[in-house]
Amino acid sequence: MRPAFKPLLFALWLLPLHLQAAEDTAPALPEPSAAQTQLRELEQRLAASERQRAALSAELQAGSGERESAQVQRLRQENQRLKLQLKRTQAESPARLLSDQQTWFAIGAGAGLLGVIIGALLRGNRRTRREWIN
Repeated sequence: MRPAFKPLLFALWLLPLHLQAAEDTAPALPEPSAAQTQLRELEQRLAASERQRAALSAELQAGSGERESAQVQRLRQENQRLKLQLKRTQAESPARLLSDQQTWFAIGAGAGLLGVIIGALLRGNRRTRREWIN
């Protein structure tokens, strides 16, 4: 035999011993009937939990729906009250004569006209250009 095959043969000789030791230390599986019983019990608990969850969810939705509808109703009433108050305020306030843009235009025109009048008054009796030069 070649020396390269000795470790391989030794490993093959130890393999059955290793497998037997692994079987001895493996945890014992529960009986199939006990596992099935435990599975059925867990399924029943899951179904009961699902029913409780559905009942609580429905109760929560019903409670929040009532709260939301009451809140929506209050907000609608307040909205109607504010609309009515706005209409009253608009009816009571006098209509504006000029808009902001028109007001500024009038102020500018007034300033220009005032400048022309003051200029004419300051000119006085001087009609010719010679009078400007002393």
